[in-house]
Amino acid sequence: MTAVGNALDLPKSSAHRLLSTLTRRGLLERDERGQYFPGIGLVALGLGVLQREPVVAAARPVLEFEAQRLGDTVFLTAARAGGVVVLDKVEGTGFLRAAPQIGSTVPLHATAVGKLYLTHVPKAVALGEAPLEAFTPSTRTSPAILAAELERVRRQGYAENRDEWIPGLSAIAAPVLVAGRMVAALAVASASPRLEALRSSAIAGRIVEAARRIGERMEGRAT
Repeated sequence: MTAVGNALDLPKSSAHRLLSTLTRRGLLERDERGQYFPGIGLVALGLGVLQREPVVAAARPVLEFEAQRLGDTVFLTAARAGGVVVLDKVEGTGFLRAAPQIGSTVPLHATAVGKLYLTHVPKAVALGEAPLEAFTPSTRTSPAILAAELERVRRQGYAENRDEWIPGLSAIAAPVLVAGRMVAALAVASASPRLEALRSSAIAGRIVEAARRIGERMEGRAT
């Protein structure tokens, strides 16, 4: 409480009233040590903002259709504040419930959607100059290897992630284009063996087509 008061240049009594109000509204929670942390109300508020985005409304029917058809989790992501954030997701009909959650930020170099942004609109995201983190043995941490991967993404029109972020989980993603500009990315995630068994090239074609439909819906050219 004292730290909050000092940071905001408020008296201790005013800081206490502010924190108490935010806690009652569920925007903050307090642990057994008296430390404050973001509450579920703040999370819900953030998700509500995401759900009002036009791309989320345009994509939702497509996400639901593809998740049902493929049986795997389908994600919608977009660049926000220098990172790639999950705007929406629809779980598949199988047992796997793929991470991440709505509102989560995903690593750029180790995910299919991140690679799309690094390829198509690198100025919208910030990879940083620090060494790339190795999440798994399959993560591309060499700048030269990553650059070659991005060139392949540029040629084929979609991106892949095979065990690069989460062991045993792979994904395929395609860009959502509006007037030729990438505004979001659509991805399907599945257990790596299942994705191989379903022939990833065929799934890639479905995701590319689904991303195209979302772009058309945003342009008012499809229902």
